Formats: sequence, C-alpha cells, structure tokens
Amino acid sequence: MTRGAPIPDTVTVHVPFRIVKRGGRKEMQLPEGATQPRRTDNTLVKALARACRWKRMLESGEFASISELAEKEGIAFTYMARVLRLTLLAPDIVEAILDGKQGPEVTLARVLEPFPVEWMSQGAAFEAYHEHS
Repeated sequence: MTRGAPIPDTVTVHVPFRIVKRGGRKEMQLPEGATQPRRTDNTLVKALARACRWKRMLESGEFASISELAEKEGIAFTYMARVLRLTLLAPDIVEAILDGKQGPEVTLARVLEPFPVEWMSQGAAFEAYHEHS
C-alpha cells in the first residue's frame, strides 16, 4: 500500500467578492455568474406583512379609513399609504422578496417609491427583483 502526499496543515481558498453598501449596512457581493446565497431582507418582509395586515383590517370594516387606522396604529398616514401600496405588487415580485431572491439594490426605501400598479408593467420597473439565472 502506497501512501499519498502528506495532508497540509492549512489550506488557502481564494473567493473573489466585493463589499457593497445595502440599506446602510455592508454586504458581500459575489462576481457575475456566481451562485448568490438567498438574502431575506427582514425589513422588507415585515413591511409586506404589515401591508397585508392593514389591508385586511380595512377590508373587514374594522376601520373606516386609512386615516383612522393610521391614528390607531400610531403611524403617519403618508407612510401607511405608501406601505399599503405593497399589496399591489405582482405575486412573482412578492415571492422573490419572501424567498430572498431580490437584487441587492432592492430595499424598503426603493419599494416605497411609486411603481406601476399593473403587474405586467412592474416587471420592467422591478427588474432588479429577479435574480438572473
């Protein structure tokens, strides 16, 4: 029986990446074509959940208006109205956010900006939501 080469004590692995800022924090970005790990943005997911909750509360008749609900929740009307628009996102975009497959530039601030309500038009507006496979 022949013995192979001795096993080294240390192994060096080189991983190309760069550090980018995302939503005020630093994140590792892998090179083009590399498999990106899923990165669920909890702030974005929480905003989606709040939007759905608030929509249900309004639709149930529990609150007569966004103003009334905003006052009860202690949230500014304008902020609540912008968050409620998240309920108009196309299902595939919501799924990408929930699965952590959105692009690194997709932040809560970005999705609270105006976007088309037609799902077909959202594809171009939110192209960054879909990882390029």
